[in-house]
Amino acid sequence: MKLSVNKQRSLWWAISAAIILSGLIAMAISWRQIGTPLRPSLDFVGGTRLQLERDCSKPGNCDQPINITAVRETLASQGLGSSSIQVVGQDQQGVSIRTKTLNVEERTKLQTALREKIGAFDPKSTQIDTVGPTIGRQLLNSGLIALIVSFAGIMIYLSLRFQFDYAVLAIVALFHDVLIAVGIFSILGLVQGVEVDSLFIVALLTITGFSVNDTVVIYDRIREVLKLNPNQPINSVVDDAVNQTLARSLNTTLTTLLTLFAIFLFGGETLKNFALALIVGFIAGAYSSIFVASTLLSWWRERTTNQSQPVSAIASDAIDTSTRSDDA
Repeated sequence: MKLSVNKQRSLWWAISAAIILSGLIAMAISWRQIGTPLRPSLDFVGGTRLQLERDCSKPGNCDQPINITAVRETLASQGLGSSSIQVVGQDQQGVSIRTKTLNVEERTKLQTALREKIGAFDPKSTQIDTVGPTIGRQLLNSGLIALIVSFAGIMIYLSLRFQFDYAVLAIVALFHDVLIAVGIFSILGLVQGVEVDSLFIVALLTITGFSVNDTVVIYDRIREVLKLNPNQPINSVVDDAVNQTLARSLNTTLTTLLTLFAIFLFGGETLKNFALALIVGFIAGAYSSIFVASTLLSWWRERTTNQSQPVSAIASDAIDTSTRSDDA
């Protein structure tokens, strides 16, 4: 069965728009509540994070889940009332607290007060991280610069390999993928308290690389079909190219997702959100390559054809570009 992506392109664009709009609304709500579109981790804002877990080997220590109100009162008594508190663990016997940067004496005092209020903690499960605000800002700035540079590099590469409008539409598809990943994590930050750390920036960079690779494969096939059938309507050319690469795109994505799901389920807490970001981004990337980048190209070529030149002339452009690229 032949898939006609152009026949229902309004539907594909509406689905993308709905998901992106949901993410943008979540980012606006997040900005209003916590001052940032995503819930930043310690990596970006700096401070001290204490991850404490009750010692359930002591009789009666874990009879009840940790009372978050008691934790908040204890922090307020230490002058840390603005700290972020999250009860964690399947039985709610752990607590994650993010405060301003604390020195050793302040941390010890806080741990002692918490122990007296909610019970003894298991020292083997205690985790304390401290990141300075300057390092956090540097990490965020470096990550954003890396993302901008990668977009610029992709733009230049695609402009040279294909044509400028191919590159612009591929970048639109990349923004689509990044916005979906960021939007989903904004929603998760609001409903589940999921934070983004420096690994999230790495995930976004990986998503852009994977997504553009899929788009380049489809663009390559579009160029080849145009070479063979220069007078074929652009919609038909794009549909043929998508169908010829569809199995390859789906198989590559599904194979990669199997590995990512394994990391998500068994890779531990450190890699869990990283794997989740990649899963969301790779699915969005496969979708955008097939249903967004290709249909945008055919829509744009239809529009420019109607205004200025016949389809056969566009096909000739593509052949000429291909020839230049191959020669290079």
